[in-house]
Amino acid sequence: MATETSYKEAYDSGAKTSFADHILPHLLRLYGSTATSQDFEIYARDASFEDPLMKARGVKQIKSAFYSIPKIFSESKIVEYSIKENMVSPGKGEIEIDNKQKYKFLGKNIDMVSLIKLYVEDGKVVRHEDWWDKKPIFNRETVKLPLLGRVAEMTRRGSMLATHLFMRFGKDPNV
Repeated sequence: MATETSYKEAYDSGAKTSFADHILPHLLRLYGSTATSQDFEIYARDASFEDPLMKARGVKQIKSAFYSIPKIFSESKIVEYSIKENMVSPGKGEIEIDNKQKYKFLGKNIDMVSLIKLYVEDGKVVRHEDWWDKKPIFNRETVKLPLLGRVAEMTRRGSMLATHLFMRFGKDPNV
């Protein structure tokens, strides 16, 4: 049970809030390897997540993607960010988070620049993209040869399914 007011509730009540005000604390915990099951309540049931390594569909696969981070990295977090928000229509918007992420892998620091793009409808994230080095994700729409884009999509999907299996199909830790 979430303790925060959802964006939709705040919007409907006329409160001065933004999509990012509600979503950002959860997102920082996801990327910081401190996520709880409540942090995934920002996602619509059939939401998608995509980065250059994985392509997830549904909250359970998104959980697997983020719960796998502390299994790979001894440290992970967003260290700097700026937010741009665009209200498309009532209850619908886009958030861009220009950010720097820090990871530690086998004792080595990895610094990465990223652009996180969130598409929100009725207070829930319906699509979450993480563009590493601020470059669009390699897929059939972003490449000159659609076949190569499809191969990249299938590879990311396969990586996600293996991760999903390894992470016990999105089960919350300690459950």
